[in-house]
Amino acid sequence: MSQLDNKVAIVTGAGGGFGEGIAKLYAKEGAKVVIADINLEAAKRVAAQIGSSAMAIKSDVSRKSDVDELVKQCHSEFGSVDIVVNNAGTTHKNQPMLDVDEATFDRVFNVNVKSIYHMTRAVVPLMRAQGKGVILNIGSTAGIRPRPGLTWYNASKGAVNLLSKSMAVELAPDKIRVNAICPVMGVTGMFELFMGLPDTPENRAKFSSTIPLGRFCQPSDIAAAALFLASDAAEFMTGVEFPVDGGRTI
Repeated sequence: MSQLDNKVAIVTGAGGGFGEGIAKLYAKEGAKVVIADINLEAAKRVAAQIGSSAMAIKSDVSRKSDVDELVKQCHSEFGSVDIVVNNAGTTHKNQPMLDVDEATFDRVFNVNVKSIYHMTRAVVPLMRAQGKGVILNIGSTAGIRPRPGLTWYNASKGAVNLLSKSMAVELAPDKIRVNAICPVMGVTGMFELFMGLPDTPENRAKFSSTIPLGRFCQPSDIAAAALFLASDAAEFMTGVEFPVDGGRTI
């Protein structure tokens, strides 16, 4: 028996990177998956690779109307919303904190933090009615052991890590589990922004040398953690700040 049989999941930012890895593993393990991404073509590509158990939806998670419509479409198409993975995120370039303009700051917090506010308001009433649910927020090691030059991004992920714990306590009586997964840097679309340097072997080596296991995070690493935390095997785990970081936060 697959680990997510008869489950319905929404994965945001699933048109690539960690989100794509999570969505594909969830589908492989029996879930029906809504691939949500601001880039509809990317979402459609992933959904097509998965097949009939996936549906692509264009969604800007910083907009309440988009998130409400996303949850509505998922429930209408598949009949429930059992798992939500708040994976969509953005960053500013690694640079001195005073060089980040206000519009960029607002975008980082709207996509990384306010999106979870919108999603929580949209999905918790459905999960309460169902009597159960799982919410996974993709935080970051940046919210545990921050790197210089990413101050405002670090702050946004610190908020994600902490709000996940607070949500977990408040929603526990409703049998809704909430956990944060905290990746270290991965070679995703934001990789060069995180480094603030050209993507060269030498610059990669500078950053990978700070990770004890000696490599960057891969989508398969995050997908494996997201599968476990969404599955019944983790039914007694909530409020966890779960580093997937090769030892970076030690």
